[in-house]
Amino acid sequence: MGMASVTEIGTLIDRDPKVRGGRPKVAGTGLTVSRIAGWYKMGMTPEEIALEYAHLTLAQVHAALAYYHVNRDEIEADLGQEQAAALQWERASGTEATRQ
Repeated sequence: MGMASVTEIGTLIDRDPKVRGGRPKVAGTGLTVSRIAGWYKMGMTPEEIALEYAHLTLAQVHAALAYYHVNRDEIEADLGQEQAAALQWERASGTEATRQ
């Protein structure tokens, strides 16, 4: 099944309970919508994101960003959880203390 057969934008985003806790992600990958939205919010263009991750097409990046804009509250909550988890991991591994 090639990408050419994808006509419904909705099929570009899916959820799998076994991957990232069922968070919305780019279909066929492990990349969450919130991860792509995070790069976008840091100032990366969709083109830059697609270039950085060779297995992502520009259509997939745009689909993820469209999902983000329509479901902003859900994705912002995911971003907050991911950042909190990263902070907890840093504290647990002791890397925070070395930054001061």
